[in-house]
Amino acid sequence: MQKHLFPIIVLLGLTASAVYLLIAKPVAAAQSEQSSAVFDPDGKLELPTGFRKWVFVGAPLTPNALNNGKANFPEYHHVYIEQKNVDAYLKTGEFPEGTVIVKELTRVLNPTFPDGSRTEPSGRGYFNGQYNGIDLTVKDSKRFAKTNGWGFFTFGHHPMPYEKSAAEKPVSECAGCHIANVAATDMTWIQFYPLLRDKPGY
Repeated sequence: MQKHLFPIIVLLGLTASAVYLLIAKPVAAAQSEQSSAVFDPDGKLELPTGFRKWVFVGAPLTPNALNNGKANFPEYHHVYIEQKNVDAYLKTGEFPEGTVIVKELTRVLNPTFPDGSRTEPSGRGYFNGQYNGIDLTVKDSKRFAKTNGWGFFTFGHHPMPYEKSAAEKPVSECAGCHIANVAATDMTWIQFYPLLRDKPGY
C-alpha cells in the first residue's frame, strides 16, 4: 500500500508547487509594477522616499537674475524618474500609469555677479546651492482625468525638511502650463532631458 501511496504523494507535491508558482509569479510582477505614488485617506499624496536613487534626467535652470528678478522657478530643477518608467518611455514614447516624476529644487550657490553667477576654479557660471523644495507629478488617468491624466503636487518651496504630504495643486498653478506647452509630450518637458529627448540609451 505504501509503495502505491508514495508516487501519489510526490505527484501531489509537484502539482502544488506548480500551482504556487503560477499564482506567485503574477503577484510578484504586480508588485514590481506598483506605483511609488501613495495617497492617504484624504487624497493627499505622500512624499516618496529614496527618489534621489532614481534616474536623474536633467536640471534646467532659470535664475532670477536673467528674468528681471521674477523667474517662476529661480532654482535648479533636479528631475528624477524611476528606471522602470524611464525604460518604458524609451520604448514607447509614453510614461506608464503610476509614473512619478520628482523635481527637487536647489538654489543657485551664493551669487557674486549681477547675473546671479559666481567664479569657481572651473570658471564663471552657476552652481548648485541649498535644497529648496519639491514639486511632483503623478500619472493616473482616472484620478486626474481633468488634467490630461497627470496630477501636480508641491511639498514646499523652502529648505528641508519638506512637507510629508501634499494636496493636488489647482490647474492654474501647474497643470495649466503643462497643458498649454507640453500636452503633446505626455505633459512632460521632454525637450530639457536629453536621455528622454534623444534616447541614446544608458
